[in-house]
Amino acid sequence: MTDAPASTPAGGEPDTQALLEDWSGRLTTGLGLTGLEVDIDAILGLAGVAAHAVVRPAAPLTTFLVGYAAGLAAADPSLSAADAFRRANDIALALARSAQ
Repeated sequence: MTDAPASTPAGGEPDTQALLEDWSGRLTTGLGLTGLEVDIDAILGLAGVAAHAVVRPAAPLTTFLVGYAAGLAAADPSLSAADAFRRANDIALALARSAQ
């Protein structure tokens, strides 16, 4: 008998969080962002708010722009990558919520 992969619980359904964490790790490494801590829940939460408050295609657009803004802001040595992300994420959440 073959053991199920770590990302698949005994019930056979994929463990979404484990799959996202694995993908995030592979993607950050592939993009040369090794060591970057990704707040998957915050990104998905932002995407959900943008999709429901604006229009569904706003989700990927919003998360891209937040990532871009955070990357630019993180170039400031006085701001950590996590703080740059939180700031951009908070702005986008507020704007998306006001669009409802």
